[in-house]
Amino acid sequence: MPPTDAGAATSPAPAHPGPAGPGTDVTDPRHARFRGFTVEDDDPDSEDTLDLRLPADFLTLCAGTTAGPLDRLSAWGPVTTTAGTFRLTPVRIELDLSLVHGWMNDPAVAPFWQLAGPRSRTEDHLRAQLAGDGRSVPCLGVLDGTPMSYWEIYRADLDPLARHYPARPHDTGIHLLLGGTADRGRGLGSVLLRAVADLILDRRPACARVVAEPDLCNTSSVSAFLKAGFRYAAEVDLPAKRAALMIRDRTLRHVL
Repeated sequence: MPPTDAGAATSPAPAHPGPAGPGTDVTDPRHARFRGFTVEDDDPDSEDTLDLRLPADFLTLCAGTTAGPLDRLSAWGPVTTTAGTFRLTPVRIELDLSLVHGWMNDPAVAPFWQLAGPRSRTEDHLRAQLAGDGRSVPCLGVLDGTPMSYWEIYRADLDPLARHYPARPHDTGIHLLLGGTADRGRGLGSVLLRAVADLILDRRPACARVVAEPDLCNTSSVSAFLKAGFRYAAEVDLPAKRAALMIRDRTLRHVL
């Protein structure tokens, strides 16, 4: 899953599409990033670094028993932030493809999302999620009525990513791309990451953790997640990057 970086490409990640980013099609090329990924930590008792190995048919079993895995995201509604009124709106190919395609071809974004190129590449990426079972939802982030960011909200526990980290039931992942250069580097990413993470926790009572994995080299992205109340849980080796596993816990949301 390419992105989870909060800066230019706030986020390659889920093993999602969109998951892995987090429907999530296990044949999506983004999933390859997470095969063989390991979690490292010096504390052998750390709950976040258990050597978890899920059975090969885990995702198939979950997919067959889980309906509406993201709890009608389209009805989650707006939230008020210090930057304005914000809402997530599921992508509509016929209306939003040009905008998302343009963002994906921004030189600051392309290295993280790896979706630069013809419109068909972006379209295929979006349709793979929209035609899936609902475990990954591509969205526009709309701030005070203006679409200004791209998000992927996905069920990390139902994603191929879950084979490679100690996933818990209903773990939910975030990928974020801030579309305009004027929106980057001024703290807006942190504000929106916190708002969306809290929105997930509010709208998904069964979800105890929101997860992300920005590239360690993208220090501005890691910093944005930390400022948004995520904790740095571990370093993970992915095929295309060494990443920071970031977690926002329900139990710590009012502390961090």
